[in-house]
Amino acid sequence: MAHRREGQVKPWVTPADLLTALRLPLAAAFPFVHQPAWQLAIVGAAAASDFFDGILARRFGGSRAGGVLDPTADKVFMAVAFLTVARAGVLHPLEIAGVLARDIVAALGYVGTWLLRRPLALPARAGGKAVTVLQLITLVAIIVHSPHAGSVAWATTAVGVYAIWDYGRAAARVTGGGRGVAQR
Repeated sequence: MAHRREGQVKPWVTPADLLTALRLPLAAAFPFVHQPAWQLAIVGAAAASDFFDGILARRFGGSRAGGVLDPTADKVFMAVAFLTVARAGVLHPLEIAGVLARDIVAALGYVGTWLLRRPLALPARAGGKAVTVLQLITLVAIIVHSPHAGSVAWATTAVGVYAIWDYGRAAARVTGGGRGVAQR
């Protein structure tokens, strides 16, 4: 197993980043694929890329690009996929917005911290990972025209609201805006 020594500079790009970047062409292709089997294959490939890039990053170390590339690829893929399947009319536009709420808030938060020149990197949290899994399940439910797609979308929305709260709480702790923050 490869280990990075303390203080060693992270590389710009790693094999994990290349796997992460695969989600961008998958997102670009998704709107042009109309057969459910191929849509499911693309969703499966995106999910596998997300799972295995994390394993590679943990095993061999992250990169400077990975911290931005991974969440960007996730959000781009989800936004494109959900906007594409929204055409089927299986979910109400508010349900689609609810499923993507965590991603929308995260993107706005990133832009806000970038504009303020106070970038904040938070490690992945359980709520965020659960939202991603539920988003994938919601996509599959829509693609296969499951009668439970709406219920899964609302469950995804609920977990997304929790994840927004949880990440906000973590950000407040890191920036010193939360109660009980240790003084340095």
